Amino acid sequence: MPLLVSPNAMTQQPQDEFDASMENAQAWMKAIQERLRINDNTKGPRSALEARLRETEKICALEPEGRLKMDLVLMKADALLRCISEEEKHEVLSKLKGIKAMWEETAIYITHCHSRIEWVWLHWSEYLKAQDEFYAWIHNMKVTLEPDIELQLGLKEKQWQLSHSQVLLNDVLNQSVLLERLLEEAASLFNRIGDPSVDEDVQKKMKVQYEEVKAEAQCRVKLLEKITKEHEQYQTNVNRFQLWLSGVTERLNSCIGETTKLPADNGLKTLQNIAKDVKSGEKKLKCLEVQSAGVIQNTSPLGAGKMKDELEELRKALEKLKLVCDEEEERLHKILKSESAYQSQTRQLEAEVQEFRRMLQRLEDNLESGTKPKSEEELVALWRKYIATRAALGAEESKVERLKAQLKELFQFSQNTQPLSDGVLAAIRDYQRVKGKTFKMNTETESELRQHFQSPLREFQLWKPSAQRLLDSTANVAEPSLTHAFLLQIEACLAESSQFKEQFVMLQLKKDLLSNIFGEERAKALLAEVTDAAKEREILHKSLLQRKSRLQSLVTQHKDFDAAFVPLRKMLSAISAKVDLENEPQSDIVGKETRLQRLQMLQEELAEFIVQMEELESLVQSNPTHRYKMNQLASDYQMLKRSLEILLARTEKHIQEHWAFNNKTSDLQRWITVTEQKLQSYQGVRGEGNMESRIADLKGLLNEFQEKETQLHLAGAHGQLVIESSSPEGAAHVHTELNQLTESLKSLKKMTMSLLSNMQPNATVADTGKSVTIVGSTLMPGFTLDSLDVTVKHSQGNVSKEEGSSRLLKLMKDFEQWLHVENDKLNKILVTKPSSYEEVKAKHSKLKELQSRVPEGQHLFEDLRHLQTGVGTSEDVEDLRYRWMLYKSKLQDSSSSLTPRSLDEPDGFRKRRPGRMCSFLYRVCWAALPLQILLLFLLLLAFLLPLVEETQSCKLANNFARSFNLMLRYEGPPPT
Repeated sequence: MPLLVSPNAMTQQPQDEFDASMENAQAWMKAIQERLRINDNTKGPRSALEARLRETEKICALEPEGRLKMDLVLMKADALLRCISEEEKHEVLSKLKGIKAMWEETAIYITHCHSRIEWVWLHWSEYLKAQDEFYAWIHNMKVTLEPDIELQLGLKEKQWQLSHSQVLLNDVLNQSVLLERLLEEAASLFNRIGDPSVDEDVQKKMKVQYEEVKAEAQCRVKLLEKITKEHEQYQTNVNRFQLWLSGVTERLNSCIGETTKLPADNGLKTLQNIAKDVKSGEKKLKCLEVQSAGVIQNTSPLGAGKMKDELEELRKALEKLKLVCDEEEERLHKILKSESAYQSQTRQLEAEVQEFRRMLQRLEDNLESGTKPKSEEELVALWRKYIATRAALGAEESKVERLKAQLKELFQFSQNTQPLSDGVLAAIRDYQRVKGKTFKMNTETESELRQHFQSPLREFQLWKPSAQRLLDSTANVAEPSLTHAFLLQIEACLAESSQFKEQFVMLQLKKDLLSNIFGEERAKALLAEVTDAAKEREILHKSLLQRKSRLQSLVTQHKDFDAAFVPLRKMLSAISAKVDLENEPQSDIVGKETRLQRLQMLQEELAEFIVQMEELESLVQSNPTHRYKMNQLASDYQMLKRSLEILLARTEKHIQEHWAFNNKTSDLQRWITVTEQKLQSYQGVRGEGNMESRIADLKGLLNEFQEKETQLHLAGAHGQLVIESSSPEGAAHVHTELNQLTESLKSLKKMTMSLLSNMQPNATVADTGKSVTIVGSTLMPGFTLDSLDVTVKHSQGNVSKEEGSSRLLKLMKDFEQWLHVENDKLNKILVTKPSSYEEVKAKHSKLKELQSRVPEGQHLFEDLRHLQTGVGTSEDVEDLRYRWMLYKSKLQDSSSSLTPRSLDEPDGFRKRRPGRMCSFLYRVCWAALPLQILLLFLLLLAFLLPLVEETQSCKLANNFARSFNLMLRYEGPPPT
C-alpha cells in the first residue's frame, strides 16, 4: 500500500527554509546598518576619520555577501510560492516586498556613508597640501624681503629696483586670494570635523603671518617709490634746464646772425629778453644744486660724482651764454642811434597813409548799401549817394600828390624803403580802384533809374493789345461759364488800367528829376509819350466799363440755379472738411469711440445731402454748364462717401485693437494686485503652523511667472498696434502702462523669491530667466550636500568698484537700447500678415537680417556678463539675460515658421528644372532612409547594453570615487 503524505508536510520544509533565509538576511542587514551608524560621523582627528574610512571600505566590500543572501531569499521564496495556496502567496509576497525595501535602504546607506567620509578625507588632504605651499611661500618671501635696500648708480637702476619690488608686492597681494580660500576651506572643514588643527586660532595665525609679509613689501615699495620719484623729478628738471639752455643758445645765435637784416631796436629787444632769461636760468641752476643734495644721499658714490660733473658743465655753459649776450647788446645800441631820424619821417608818412586808407575804406563802405533797393525812393537816394561819393574822391586828388612827394624824400636814406613804398603805392591803387568802382556803380544806378521810369510806357504798350483782344472776344459771348470768366478778366484789366493812370500822373509830377537823369531833351520827349499813352488808356478804360456792364446783366440770368447749387456745394465741402479733421489720431479709446460716433453722424448728413441733390436735378434742363456742375458734384459725393466708409472701417478696427490691449493689461493688473495682497498677507504672518502650505503656494506662484511674462509680451504686441493708431500722447501713455506692468511684475517676482528665501533659510532661490529653481540643502535623509563652488572675491579698492559699476551701467544701457530697437523691428515684422509670395519673401529677408545681427548682440551681452563677474551680481543683468533669451527664441520661432516651401513659387507657376543626377541622388537617399534608421537603433542598443552591467557595481555607483578630482581652484558644484 503506497505511503500517503499530507499537503502540510509537503509545504512545511520550504516554509522553514524561506523563514530561515529571511531571518538570516534581516540579521545581516541590521548588523551592517548598526556598523554604518557607528561610523557615520566626520568629527574628530584625522586618524579617527581614516579609521572610519577604512571601516566603510570593508563594509562596501561586504555588499556582494548581502546580495547573495538576497538571492537565497528569492530562491526560497520561489520554491515556496510553487506549493502554497493563493491566500498564502499574498503574505509571502508582502514579506518579499519588505525585505527588498530593507535591502535597497541598506545598499544606499552603504554608498552614501562611504562617499561622505571619503569626500571629507579628500577635502582635508587637499587643504593640508595647500597650507604647506602657503607656509613655504611665506618663508621664501621673508628671506627675500629681509636684506636692506642697496644704493643704485642712476635712475634706470632705481626704476629696475622699484619694478622688482612692485612685482614682489603684486605677488603678495595675489596670494590674498589663496589665503581667503584657505581660510574658507579651514572654516568649512572645522564645521565638519571640529579638529583643532583648523580652528580659528590657526586661521588667525595664517592671516597674521601674511599681513606681516604684506606690510614689509608695502613699506619697501613706498620707500623705493619715494627715492625713484625724487630722482625722476631731479632728472626731469635737468632735462628741462638743458632744453631751455639749448633754446636760449639757438635764439641768441639766430639773433646775432640776423642783426644785419632786422631793425636794431627789434634785435635789441630780443637780446634784452634773452638776458632776462639768462638771469632766470641762474635761479633754476641754484634750485637744481639744492635738489641734487637730496638725490645724492640715495645714490651710489659713482653716480653722485657723475651728477656733480653734469652740474658743473651746465654752469660753464650758462656763463658763456651770458658773456656773448652782453657783447651783442652793446653793439646794437650803437646802431640804434643812427636810425632815429629815419624812423620819425617813416612814422609820419605811415600815419598819413593809414589815415588816407581809412578815409577810402569809409567811402567804400558807404558805397555798399547791403540790401538791394526795392522802391523808387531808395533807388533815387542811392543814386544821389554815389554822386556825393564821386565829388568827395575828386577832392582827395591833392593828398595823393603830397604822399608821392614825401616818398621821394625818403629815398635819400640808406635804409630799405621798399615796404613803405609798397604801402604808398597800394594806397594809391586803392584810391584808383574806389574811384573806378564809384563811377561804375553810379552809371549802373542811373541806367536802372532810366529803365524804371520807362517801364510804365513799355508795360502799357504790352497791355494795350491784350485789352483790345479781350474786348473783341467778349463781343458776342452768351455762355454763363464763359461770362463769369470774362467778367473776372475785365475787372482785372480795369484794375491794371487804374494802375497805369497813377503811374502816368506820377511821371508827369517828376519833371525835374527826369531832367537830371535823362537830360532836358530826352525828358521832354518822354513826357510827351506819357501824355499820348494816357489818352489811349482813357479810351480803352471806357470801352471796358461798357463791356463789364453788359456781362453783369448776363450773369443775373443764372442766379436761380446758383442760389440752389452754391449752398449744396458748401454743404458737401463742410462735410469733406469734417471728414479730413477726423484723420487725426486719437489719444485714448474714448476719443476713438467718439470719433466713430461723429463719423456715423457724417454718414447721416451725406444721406440728407443726396436727397437735396436729387431735388436739384429737377432744375437742370438742357444747359450743359449746369449738367457739368451736377456731374462734378456727384463725382465729389462718391469720392467722399468712399473715403468716409474706409475711415469708418479703420476706426472700428483701431477700437477693437485698443479694447484687446485694455483687456490683456487689465487681466495682468488684476492678477498682480491679487498676488501682491496675498504676499503682503504672508509677510505679516509668523509661525510654523501653515509654513508648508505657504511655501507650496509660493512655489506654485513662481511657476506662474513665465506664463504672465508671456502674457506681458503679447500685451506689448497689442500695445504696438495701439501706438501706431494713437497720437503721441496716447502712445506715451501706452508705453508708460507697459513699463509700469513690467516693473510691477519684476518687483512682485523679487518679493516672492525674498519671502521664499526667508521661509526656507537653507534653500537658495535662483532666477534662471525662464523659470525659478529652488535648490535645497538636503538631498535625502542622512546625506548633506555642500557646495564646493566657493566664489573667489578679490580685494579691490572703492575707486575700482565705482568705475566698474559705472561701466557696467553704461553697457547695460547700451545693450538694453539695442535689444529694444531689435525687438520693436521684430514685432513690426510679426504684425504684418503677408498675402502674396513677394510679401512672404520680403518678410523672410527681414527676419534673416535680424538673425544676422544676433552675433552682435551676443558679443555685447558677453561683454556685459564678463564685467558683471568682476564687479558683482546684478538682478538687472539677469533680467536682461532673460529678455535676450526670449528675443532669440521668438526670432528662431518666427524664422522656422517660414518654411522653405512657403518661399517657393506657387504650384501653378512652379516649373520643373533639369538635373537628372540630383533627382537620382534624392531618390537613393529616400530609399536608404529605413536602413539608416535601423543602423542607428542597433548602435543605440550597443551603447545601452554596458549600462546594465555597470548598475551592479558598487564601485561605479560611487561617482565620488570615480570622477572627483578635488582642487582648491575648483569652481563647479559639488559632485553627487
